Order: sequence, then structure tokens, then C-alpha cells
Amino acid sequence: MKFLVFLGTVRDSSPPNPPRLGVRVAEAALECLSIRYEEHEAELVDALDYPLESVFKPHFSYPKSKAPYGLNKLAAKIESADGFIMLSPEYNHSMSPALANLLNHFGSSLFSYKPSAIVTYSAGQWGGMRAAIGMRTFLSELGCLPVSAMIHVPKAQEIFAADGSMQVGEAQASWFDYFGRTFSQLVWWAQAAKEHRAKINPHNIVGDFKTDPSERNAP
Repeated sequence: MKFLVFLGTVRDSSPPNPPRLGVRVAEAALECLSIRYEEHEAELVDALDYPLESVFKPHFSYPKSKAPYGLNKLAAKIESADGFIMLSPEYNHSMSPALANLLNHFGSSLFSYKPSAIVTYSAGQWGGMRAAIGMRTFLSELGCLPVSAMIHVPKAQEIFAADGSMQVGEAQASWFDYFGRTFSQLVWWAQAAKEHRAKINPHNIVGDFKTDPSERNAP
């Protein structure tokens, strides 16, 4: 199966220090996936590669040949993926606005009927868990329901080095066991959803909202 790891941090300067702390967490997550779930494919999608002003319009409002910054290519990756790992810092007790904007650009039709996993982090003691609570509602509405287990990484700069390796004194096995509780749920649900999609196309059962809000109207 194929999983996309969405990285929501776009702060590429100091302060805060270190900048883009989420890169460390993303690299560690990808390493865990490559070691413990090596039969599956995982690919990083970095919100920094898709500037906010470039993804303000919904994807369906662009002619297919006119969408900027490789968004058609990313849309194809989302459509072919079996599940998603959403990695976000916490801004004002909420998820990354850059991540929300990027996901909103594509809408629910590409994400629906596939599971997601929530990973949050912070430089402080809470690990972004308040953002994670809001992400549950957001991802559910997007159609990629999050699995029950979540990953929160407090003081991430003390746990992971810049390349995602462990800082001195931190045990990789223990952290990967913690990650694995969430990732194993994601893999299980993704496999179940993939097998059922192969039997019954859910988009033929429930119409997608693609071009106009009236497609969701009550009678």
C-alpha cells in the first residue's frame, strides 16, 4: 500500500529555534515506516513546496492544465494513496494553517474512504495535542477518518536530531513502539478499505461534492 506523509510546517527561519522542527519528526516517522512496515510505500508531501497563495482556489476550479506548482501531480498521488499521515505543529491551539489550506485545496473527493493518522509535536510540553483534537473533526469532514491512536511528541528538539535520528539518551525502539501503535491501526484500516473499494466503489454510492455546494443540499 501507499501512504502520504503530509508535513504542515512552513516556518523556515529563526525564531523559533530550531526552525521547521517538524522535519525531524517527519524523518523519524518515515524511518519507522521503512523499518517496521517495509512492505508498504511512504512518501513525504511538504507544505512548504506549495505556497499558500498558490493553493487558495479549489483544485476543481482550475482547468486541468492550468493548476500551478505541480498540484495536478499531487492530486494524482492523493487519489492513488491508500492512507495518510497528517503531521502538524500547534498554532494557537489549532493545526497548521498551511496544512489546512493545502488539504482544503483538494477537498474531500480525493481523500474520502481512506484512513488517516494524526501526528503532532511541539517544542514545549504538550506535544501539540490541542491541535490534534481539532484535526479529528477536520479530517473526518475531509473524508479520511483518523484512527483512534494518535502520536504526540513534546520537546521534539530534545528527542530527534536534525536528520530525524535519536538524540543521545533516547531509545529509537521505544519511540518506534509508540509510533507503531498508530501506524499499525492505519495499516489495518487502509488494507480493509482498499479491499472493500475494490469490491464496491463508494463514489458510486454517495455522490461527491466536486463543483458546487448545492451538491450537498437537502431536498
